[in-house]
Amino acid sequence: MKINISSVHFKADQKLEIFITEKVEKLNKVHDNIIAADVILKLENSEKPENKTAEIRVSIRGNDALASKTAKTFEEATDECVEALRRQLQKVKEKARG
Repeated sequence: MKINISSVHFKADQKLEIFITEKVEKLNKVHDNIIAADVILKLENSEKPENKTAEIRVSIRGNDALASKTAKTFEEATDECVEALRRQLQKVKEKARG
């Protein structure tokens, strides 16, 4: 699986990129036909402390799965996105079986 990480209006450090890569690669355990994953990190302009958004699009044969979450840290937002994608991919896999 090819993982493409891009950050908007800032430069993501290497530790964050490694963390995201490890989390996204775990999705291979749920669905083995993942072609690529695009991760977009954004800093929102808001007064709230929850101003970091992670958006992950996973390309699988036939369709895509997309999750976008906003949290206090990029790690937390990534965790929430990966969990949402895990649920989506399980549904896709169950539909394919049925």
